[in-house]
Amino acid sequence: MSQLHIAGLSGNITSPSKTRALVGTALDLATTQLNARTSLFEVADFGPDLGRARRISDLDEAGQRAVENLLNADALIVATPIYKGSYPGLFKHLIDLIDPAALVRKPVLIAATGGGEKHALAVEHQLRPLFAFFEARVLSTAVHVSDRDFTDGQLTSEPALSRLTRAIDEFATIFPQAVRVRAAAE
Repeated sequence: MSQLHIAGLSGNITSPSKTRALVGTALDLATTQLNARTSLFEVADFGPDLGRARRISDLDEAGQRAVENLLNADALIVATPIYKGSYPGLFKHLIDLIDPAALVRKPVLIAATGGGEKHALAVEHQLRPLFAFFEARVLSTAVHVSDRDFTDGQLTSEPALSRLTRAIDEFATIFPQAVRVRAAAE
């Protein structure tokens, strides 16, 4: 197998965002724990035509390349902010453009950011069914973080980082050939 490619998608429309920081942290962990190359996409990377697009071919060239890169990855890390109990419309619109067969059996780590714990179950009630529709291989460990898990825009909460690490470790069971040789001291 060539080097494992894990792509991250931040479903936030603003940048910088805590959602992007969450995806970035997850991708950094994947790079450290696995022999993976990573790429990170934000909703804005799919171009100014995203809101009007009825199909992927309606996106500009850069947006089409971003979708292609996302879909060609071996695994995905997808995180979105939760507003009023659900994900943002533009994030969902992007997902709606994807062919239903494009994610079949693709491993996906789902995650979300929210203002507080009130939105924690949105990961299970919104994202898990969304990716189940695509028959994606959604990891059993999902991650929800809230504002209190961040310091100066960085994910710093030990329980949140521990859960995120456990989720990334699930990729190792799917791609055992990608596991980095860990130092003897560990």
